[in-house]
Amino acid sequence: MIALVSYSPSLADSPAGSSVLVAAVTWLQDVLLGTAATSIAIVAIAAIGFGMLTGRINLRHGATVVFGCFILFGASSIVNGLREAASGGYAEAPPVVPVATATPPAPVVTSASPQPNGTTVSPIR
Repeated sequence: MIALVSYSPSLADSPAGSSVLVAAVTWLQDVLLGTAATSIAIVAIAAIGFGMLTGRINLRHGATVVFGCFILFGASSIVNGLREAASGGYAEAPPVVPVATATPPAPVVTSASPQPNGTTVSPIR
């Protein structure tokens, strides 16, 4: 018997020329989440805050801008959480390590402590 083995491309294999597209999307992601985007978000939130402070922008529009910045910069964490929830498995919690607590040293009690005015005060018993 002769067994024939053939190779068929799967969905995991990238098609020819896709490395250019992957590089372009990676560049776009770096631009959207990089230093420039962070600077723009900071200026936008400051401008919205100033507008809200002066009464020119209502609270709903200001909260929309802040919420949009949270979604933009937290998108990767949101997607990872959704993927874990969809797969039904969560990462195991790290083992709980007991923390050793040291007892504080007992206070040193002297029979009398001198005061700046020359008198002595005996400790309370």
